[in-house]
Parts: sequence; C-alpha cells; structure tokens
Amino acid sequence: MTALRIVFFVVGPTAVGKSEIAAAVASELDAEIVSADAFQIYRGLDLLTAKPDTATRAPHHLIGTISILEDMNAEKYRRLALQAISEIQSRKKLAIVAGGSGLYIKALTHGLSVAPAADPDLRARLNELSLEELRQKLLRLDADAVRKIDLRNRRRVVRALEICLLTGKPVSSQRTQWSEDVVAAAVSGGSLPMRTPAAAMRGVFVFRERNELYERINRRVEAMFDAGVIEEVRMAGAMSETASKMIGLREIRELLDGKMSILQCVAAIQQATRRYAKRQLTWFRRQTNFQPLNLSLLRQNEAVKKISQLARSLWVAQGND
Repeated sequence: MTALRIVFFVVGPTAVGKSEIAAAVASELDAEIVSADAFQIYRGLDLLTAKPDTATRAPHHLIGTISILEDMNAEKYRRLALQAISEIQSRKKLAIVAGGSGLYIKALTHGLSVAPAADPDLRARLNELSLEELRQKLLRLDADAVRKIDLRNRRRVVRALEICLLTGKPVSSQRTQWSEDVVAAAVSGGSLPMRTPAAAMRGVFVFRERNELYERINRRVEAMFDAGVIEEVRMAGAMSETASKMIGLREIRELLDGKMSILQCVAAIQQATRRYAKRQLTWFRRQTNFQPLNLSLLRQNEAVKKISQLARSLWVAQGND
C-alpha cells in the first residue's frame, strides 16, 4: 500500500485530555478524528472505557463500532483505521489519529512486521501464568505449534502465544509464509523487517506532570462510579477475550460478587489505571518521535492553538489549502 498523505497524531496516556484537545483542533481545522483506543472501539461499556461525550465524539471514527464479542488486534485495527483515514482524505480533510493504545498507533506509523512486537500488557499477563498453563493455552490456540516449539523454553512458549493473540492467527499457519530461520527468530523474540509505513509520523505526544495526571485519573474513576458504571458492568453480557481486558472490569465484577468493598474497588481501579498510564508514558517516549507537549504548562486554549498551528503548517506544506 502506498503512503497516505499527511496524518496528524495526538497521542498520550489515559486521562491526559487527548479527546478534548483533538476535538477542539479538529473543529479549528475542519478535520476528522480516528480513535486509536483499544477499548473505546467496542460498542457498549461507555462509562468503563471513558468514551468521549456526544459533543466531543462528533468528529470521531472507530468509537463504538465493533461488537464486544469480537477479538481485536493491531492488524484488524490498522485495516479499519486506514479505511477511515482514506475516506477522510477523499473529502480533502485532514485526518487526526488520537489515542493511547501504543501498539495500534505503531501499526499506523511503522506498518506491521510479520511477527508483531511484544506487547508489554499482554507479556505481563502471560508471565503471570505457570509454564503448564502457558502450554495448555498454546495447545488450545495452535496444536500444530505445540509439536514444533520447545515447550521447556518458557520464553519461546510466551512468544508463540503473543504471536497468536496479537495477530489473531495460529503461529504455525504463519510458518507457511516464512522460512524456518525467520520463524525461529520470531518465536525467539527476534525482529523482522517492517512493511512500508502507511502514514507519515507527524504529531504531538501530550503529557502532564505525574501528580496532576494521577489526580485526573483518580477523579475520572470516581466520576465513573457516580455515573453508574457498576450497573453498566452488571448488565454486560458475554464478551471476547480482548474486550474482557478492559481496566476495571475484573475489579467491578469482584465487587458485584461481594469479594471487595466499593472503596476497595475504586482504589484498585485507580491504581491499575495509574500503572497503565505509566506504561503508556514509557512506551510513547521510547517508540515515537512525536513532539512532546507538557499540558501542565499550558492552558487548554493555548495547547489547542499550538497543536492546530503545527497541524496546519504540515497540511499546507503538503500542498493543501
């Protein structure tokens, strides 16, 4: 696929204010937004996933568009996002990608390698399992791989599971497309050449001072409970394995089962969200060349003006009006 015209990114950790800023910039530039949030893409559980309100969401794409029963991965997201970006650009408008799911954003800025890069959140969850549990999980997902991978090597079993879960395909089926040397490197954690990038890397990485960001996270979780997130989770039905990883879902279900108090539940979700934000900050500092912008030093209108000017200059430099 050939490179698309300029795509502007607004990335950063949860609760930093990306959606509001991106919406204001989009209004200023008559642009449209493509969400890069791994959980807001699902229909339902609007409170738990902190979806933007209706007014803020107006120019957004890929929010509430996927059934909660469907598994998602970077490959599926990339396909949907590129389609949305192409449609926006066909209207001669700027596409703004806004979100905090690092792997999804990297799928757009760098393309996809045959074997996906390790996902820190998924790797952490897999590392909580025993080697036997990992073997059984791999057996369920890909029986053929079990016969071809050293099941005594925990690292290789984890990597094989990562490839299965992130691509949505058995690692053994992907072997038909790769040489055995490439497969061995992939399962061992080696890197593979990237495909041609689908979108130019232009944009901002927005962040806040840690104390301010953590306070925003704490307040947002409290507001989520005030708005009725417990009932929202109570009414939720079956969901895919990917959707079931939403932060706060497990804790609220434990609350509903009487395993913790509401105060414990709120505190646990706040802590889990703060930890997630910390991982996001680390990811974006290491993985992107986006211009950093400390929102703690700017008023909202100043940040919107600065980002709008940067996006406009790039848009005009590419020959757009």
